Amino acid sequence: MEVVILGAGIVGAACAFHAASAGLDVTVLDRGPVGAGTTSRGEGNILLSDKEPGPELELARLSRDLWDEAADELGPETFEFEAKGGLVVAGAPEGLAALHAFAARQAAADVRTELVDRVGEFEPHIAPGLPGGVHYPQDAQVQPVLAAAALLRAAVRRGARVRTGEAVAAVTGTGGRITGVRTADGVVLPADAVVNAAGTWGGEVGRRLGAPVEILPRRGFVLVTEPLPPMIRHKVYSADYVANVASSDEGLETSCVVEGTRAGIILIGASRERVGFDTAMNPAVVALLAAQACRLFPFLRDVHLIRAYRGFRPYCPDHLPVVGPDPRVPGVLHACGHEGAGIGLAPGTGALITAQMLGRPWRGADPAAHTGLLPERFLTTGGVPK
Repeated sequence: MEVVILGAGIVGAACAFHAASAGLDVTVLDRGPVGAGTTSRGEGNILLSDKEPGPELELARLSRDLWDEAADELGPETFEFEAKGGLVVAGAPEGLAALHAFAARQAAADVRTELVDRVGEFEPHIAPGLPGGVHYPQDAQVQPVLAAAALLRAAVRRGARVRTGEAVAAVTGTGGRITGVRTADGVVLPADAVVNAAGTWGGEVGRRLGAPVEILPRRGFVLVTEPLPPMIRHKVYSADYVANVASSDEGLETSCVVEGTRAGIILIGASRERVGFDTAMNPAVVALLAAQACRLFPFLRDVHLIRAYRGFRPYCPDHLPVVGPDPRVPGVLHACGHEGAGIGLAPGTGALITAQMLGRPWRGADPAAHTGLLPERFLTTGGVPK
């Protein structure tokens, strides 16, 4: 089977890695460099801690196992894989009760959780007086661009081809089924299957493929500090982060997310707002994120920020990614709409897409499972989830 994957970010790379590992003939096509879109603008989160029980959490659990496999095969240092765990903290007793209830639902879905009374024992530099939190030992982190590049290199070793600087213009087909992809330069690549892994541009690419899905950009900012000695042990975030991730509001929402990296820099987030593809810097958002981080970790008041960057999460209105074959156009599969969870969900997405193309289970992914992520939920609504 000849497969063309549209997008060389982390999701496209994971699709290529698994499809090539399964012996499929894979070509990856992207108009930009590897990992240059949303992948390059993320923190590299691999999280179970922020997901309610349901289809996204099931995909996250599969992905977490596959990240371990990738680290074993490629070497954890190749993409700075750190199984450091996450710590979610409450700012008030009522918030702690809600967090404990959320963690109980996750534990019932086989997520490992540990209630924490003394958060300072987990994070010695955290603000005093916090009522408690929940430790999630399965949370992890990678350097996302390195991860995408590593997966693509492994796919190339298995026979895949990567063509950057080439944009998709249209598809070719016969009898209602796709037979190839035509690039903007007029090159036709033969294809039995085309995977839409175009990130925030997944909606536009879906329209070009004749299979529209509503994928919208949701802008976010991340702050970067100067390099420091190790000060923060886990990914640490406030309990309201979960609610902000699940919100459909268009306006600005912020919650405190702080984590260290192997390079010594500290990453600070997270903001969300729907402003189209407006890339303007917003100093007020930067100031707000910095203030929240300083309240959670007071030592940051004496630390310099060296930069702030922003990017766009591929947001789907029902907050679920779109993963699977599109019945409207045989041969088209979608792998997009992961919003801020694309890094963590990428391996499971790649394995599931591969299983769907093979018509059988692959690396723990069963095409008969994860039906809540299928594009069929768009069928009667013109590309908008039911």
